[in-house]
Amino acid sequence: MPKCTELLPCDWLIPIPILVDALHFKRLKGNRVYILFQLIPQISSLSWFTTIVPLVLVLSITAVKDATDDYFRHKSDNQVNNRQSQVLIGGILQKEKWMNVRVGDIIKLENNQFVAADLLLLSSSEPHGLCYIETAELDGETNMKVRQSLSVTSELGDPNNLAQFDGEVVCEPPNNKLDRFCGTLYWRECKYPLSNQNMLLRGCVLRNTESCYGLVIFAGPDTKLMQNSGRTKFKRTSIDRLMNTLVLWIFGFLVCMGVILAIGNAVWEKEVGALFQSFLPWDPPVDNFLFSAFLSFWSYVIILNTVVPISLYVSVEVIRLGHSYFINWDRRMFCSRSNTAAEARTTTLNEELGQVEYIFSDKTGTLTQNIMTFNKCSINGHAYGEVVNILAAQQKRVQPLDFSSWNPLADRGFCFYDQSLLEAVMVGDPAVHEFFRVLSLCHTVMSEEKSEGELVYKAQSPDEGALVTAARNFGFVFRSRTPGTITTQELGKAVTYTLLAILDFNNIRKRMSVIVRNPEGRIRLYCKGADTVLLERLHSCNHEVMTITSDHLNEYAVDGLRTLAVAYRDLSEEQWDEWSERFRGADKATDCREDRLAAAYEEIEQDMMLLGATAIEDKLQEGVPETIAILSLANIKIWVLTGDKQETAVNIGYSCKMLTDDMTEVFIVNGHTVQSVREELRKARERMLESARTRDGGKEAEAQGWSGACAFGNGCGAGAAAAAANWAPDESKCPPAQAPPSSLLESISGEFALIISGHSLAHALEADMEREFLETACACRAVICCRVTPLQKALVVELVKRHKKAVTLAIGDGANDVSMIKSKRQMDENRHVSHKYTLPRKCHFFNI
Repeated sequence: MPKCTELLPCDWLIPIPILVDALHFKRLKGNRVYILFQLIPQISSLSWFTTIVPLVLVLSITAVKDATDDYFRHKSDNQVNNRQSQVLIGGILQKEKWMNVRVGDIIKLENNQFVAADLLLLSSSEPHGLCYIETAELDGETNMKVRQSLSVTSELGDPNNLAQFDGEVVCEPPNNKLDRFCGTLYWRECKYPLSNQNMLLRGCVLRNTESCYGLVIFAGPDTKLMQNSGRTKFKRTSIDRLMNTLVLWIFGFLVCMGVILAIGNAVWEKEVGALFQSFLPWDPPVDNFLFSAFLSFWSYVIILNTVVPISLYVSVEVIRLGHSYFINWDRRMFCSRSNTAAEARTTTLNEELGQVEYIFSDKTGTLTQNIMTFNKCSINGHAYGEVVNILAAQQKRVQPLDFSSWNPLADRGFCFYDQSLLEAVMVGDPAVHEFFRVLSLCHTVMSEEKSEGELVYKAQSPDEGALVTAARNFGFVFRSRTPGTITTQELGKAVTYTLLAILDFNNIRKRMSVIVRNPEGRIRLYCKGADTVLLERLHSCNHEVMTITSDHLNEYAVDGLRTLAVAYRDLSEEQWDEWSERFRGADKATDCREDRLAAAYEEIEQDMMLLGATAIEDKLQEGVPETIAILSLANIKIWVLTGDKQETAVNIGYSCKMLTDDMTEVFIVNGHTVQSVREELRKARERMLESARTRDGGKEAEAQGWSGACAFGNGCGAGAAAAAANWAPDESKCPPAQAPPSSLLESISGEFALIISGHSLAHALEADMEREFLETACACRAVICCRVTPLQKALVVELVKRHKKAVTLAIGDGANDVSMIKSKRQMDENRHVSHKYTLPRKCHFFNI
């Protein structure tokens, strides 16, 4: 097996970058070279001691500062390199460092241990080959996720059995896609399809699982985590560049003056100085007037050294250090709740904070607290939760409903104020019961019972946990699950459902379904998802309740709540048997597996009966809307780069006032092909220019001229507008439509916003389309990129930096934001070693 490792900076190499950084060769500070010239006795008019002191002083100050930063960075790298893993070698578990892990090794992981490489899960100490992981290092989410091994390998729990494992894995090449994996296991003359559910990616942490074994598929730089890691780039401020430029110009001035004076010296030595050779000869190294002029040139350069601002660099470094302490001591950026103050981890970027033009922010945990609360719902056309406004209830000291009096398993932290919903549960309303039954069954939440009656839910997303908690308090308690069953307690009665199939959620389907068999033998499909896709799949008899529910959904959306629609469908045994056969065939397919599964899901999720809708509030961090409003007044453009789904990000955009109803238009780019993405971007630009023409007739001719170019491309259809209206171009012969001049788009005064999904962004960042995307996005006041990977975040930043030459700033709170932050000229993060500024709360950003 080829050895594939990753080696972070080694101990013996660490002094080299510190020394280079201290000399600041990479910063091109010309005064360092200038000072070194003064150490040559033949051209210096000063003693070496007088010359060396300023150099040592400057280098010492910068070296101590930079060495401290490099030390902490090296310390973190060293911890990663020396983490221990238990590798199965010759049937015996032996400890190896992460840097020595190879592809093909079998590794044992224990609870709370980091995953050393991308592993295929072979077996687990949990029943049915299940294990639970935390993926905060990958996507910033602290919620647990479940992974499961193949049934054929789940029994290989003993090291002796694992040592005999001789399967062969054929899979895709290394890539940066965190949410998908495609491969096949060949073992015992059979082949088994592999998916992301069978993988443990590097950076994950094993939770609530005693131990598990995994086969190394990718190691070192080939792991998905490292594929998403951007390179750390040196960030030079505008003052650094200005001072470097000034030093170069001043040095150029000195060179000119030195040349002029050297020429004068040569003329004088040749015409007059030769007469003094008999009693005032040249020094031994000098044997002619040209060499004398050469030495005089450097002497004059040194004599005029007072024009070089040597002390300016020391003064700037001292001022920056003082600014860092001012940030650390600022009481307005101190959070008394967490007893945390702001912290400046750099002294080189402070002055740039006031020159930021673009802000790139993560969403979850940065704009929001990542705390979801179940606020309202609509069941069978009846709205609940609107009787008392929650904020008003808290101000009037109205007590929330007491669920513990009749439900011993209720979560005491759950707050709900509408008594009518509880009464509907108590009187046995069938629609209400079925509604909460869906919430207790249709999810991927894991339950842990720490003590009798004390349930702890581990959800992949906070909103899913909020829905299950709501069902729990209203009497439909999710207790436990296995790969084949789900156990609930419905109004005090234990009920076990047979889990027949799980139809997974993804950002294309925007819904999730489960198919279960109840104890009476009836098969039913339960579905929850975005109303835009679920309402299209309802039975025609749902028209009346769908109309009422849609009105409720619109009201919830205006309030900035996250909404989901809930539905069900009864299945006969014949329908289930026929569909399950097709489903198993699609699941075992080795080619186009995802497309076949999607087609199978689409087939069964039809003719459903609408039950209602849910509305959840994702609480914003304190002061976020006000901070964003102030930044917008300063003409700072805010881009949100998040891994969340589109609906979630849009709802938060409205909640934090990034998106408002007063905006001229909000453009959504959701194409799956290069052509569709290009077309959607073109239409967005046309709409912007059309709005500009409507508002400002003076620019109509210029805008219309470009609009025609947009429609037909460069060189195609360049005739009059009237002819263009009657002519359909051959797109195959036309070059791609180009963006209008940036000055034209930037002059548009309308309030626009752009929302683009991750799969569309992948096409928009291609070389032939990135300029169109950039000009379209920069003409908008707000940009939201959804379902993006860490690497895509970094690519978006690089695109803006490369073309706009603007000062940018990144805000994040998780390891999935590191690539984005490394690409920034300015950095602001909450909990990672790559950050430059740490803020306790988002509202403190305005102060900094």
